[in-house]
Amino acid sequence: MTPRTVDGAKPANHPPGAQPFLARFSPMMLIPGGFRFGELREEALSGTLGRSGSLEVRLARGPREIWRAQRLRYRVFYQEMSAKPGVVSRMFRRDADRFDKACDHLLVIDHAARGRFGGIRPRVVGTYRLMRQDAAARLGGFYTQSEFDVAPMIARHGGLRFLELGRSCVLAPYRTKKTVELLWHGIWAYIRHHRIDAMFGCASFDGTDPARLALPLSFLHHHARAEGAWSCAAQGARGIGMDLLPAETLDAKLALKQMPPLIKGYLRLGARFGAGAVVDRQFGTTDVLVILPVAAIDRRYVDYYGEEGQRYAA
Repeated sequence: MTPRTVDGAKPANHPPGAQPFLARFSPMMLIPGGFRFGELREEALSGTLGRSGSLEVRLARGPREIWRAQRLRYRVFYQEMSAKPGVVSRMFRRDADRFDKACDHLLVIDHAARGRFGGIRPRVVGTYRLMRQDAAARLGGFYTQSEFDVAPMIARHGGLRFLELGRSCVLAPYRTKKTVELLWHGIWAYIRHHRIDAMFGCASFDGTDPARLALPLSFLHHHARAEGAWSCAAQGARGIGMDLLPAETLDAKLALKQMPPLIKGYLRLGARFGAGAVVDRQFGTTDVLVILPVAAIDRRYVDYYGEEGQRYAA
């Protein structure tokens, strides 16, 4: 829904304590509340996708704005959280990889932000990385495939269009319902425009000791595991079992309480999770795979604002 996702984003994901990214996500955030959408024509995605006060959500326009998103990611993932940057990342203070050039980068921009000397200077305060299936094919695969074997799942749905969500983060002062709503409005406009059928990506628990996450991981395994044509497993030796506790011993209420808000939000939307988790020591997290077919999204959220977002079209 790894430096990454669905962030996307270890980006799309993260800790129960610090919650730096989509900390207050809930499915209700898919429902527009005072946002104005551009029409989803071919040219629409180059314009504004939504506004609320001084905040605007739209796609990055060119390398300079992608660079600003990478700087934001570095600030959140490496300076605020416990991720360990490589030499190049540390030198340029950017979180960047080879996938960035093939992705679209969703931005939330504050047009009332102040610069160092007090003047108005628009600022990127939130971002999400979106990678469509055709772009992944040109690069030889999705970012998520470094942890989860999504290829068989995609092959079983040959007629569907897939989108990987990842690298999501929000600047600390902007971690509010409004900012997260804007990000998700932008994603909804994007998937409707490109006729996306299913989304997936990594979501993260803080910490690298699965035993300490036994309750929430076991809950996902027993009650929210993707099955049949949507089943998907962690990559070979990287995977660790999530069935750490018997189903009959689980306290569902406590399990949900121990989950990051983003994962709880995806559950409410109708998402399911892959088999097995992956420990990412670079980012200090334990990752699970989120799988969210668009058709599985609860109809009340779709019906509220229309199949094409027309309820709030500008």
